[in-house]
Amino acid sequence: MKRFAVAGFLAVVLAGSSMAQEAPKPGPEHEVLKKLVGNWTTTMKFGGMESKGMATYKMDLGGLWLASTFEGDFLGQKFSGRGFDSYDAGKKKYVAVWMDSMITSPLVMEGTHDKAAKTMTLTGMGTGEDGKPAKFKSVSEMPDDDTINFAMYMGDSKEPGFTIVYKRKK
Repeated sequence: MKRFAVAGFLAVVLAGSSMAQEAPKPGPEHEVLKKLVGNWTTTMKFGGMESKGMATYKMDLGGLWLASTFEGDFLGQKFSGRGFDSYDAGKKKYVAVWMDSMITSPLVMEGTHDKAAKTMTLTGMGTGEDGKPAKFKSVSEMPDDDTINFAMYMGDSKEPGFTIVYKRKK
């Protein structure tokens, strides 16, 4: 009986709060993310090696999140990753979460978009190559609607740990 009372109480509280607060809607910042929707071929460069892959982007969760799927090879192994990107209106920053087949902790980042430079720069913390917390910075330049030049910096390095060139599939 107690469970039904708690469930009833929660239903009333949640219904009241949802009526008082309107659900968020995608804003102009989400249009930046929406430009990435589609299928892409990728070329990753890491440690003198090059590998090919594919990425797919789609708007999800009411148009508030850009969901990404990445499939390819990394260091001779199959590699897959998933990401979610959005704009946090409270922080006034873009936010990103990345998970892949080589890590067990998500990489969480936030940052800004420079419209004039067509560049998104995100920073955050994740697990480094040694298994300890490490700083990360990603820079994504989009010189045109069909190309993304991505670079990932680890720690305080001035040189990217790896780069990926994305080309939109036509």
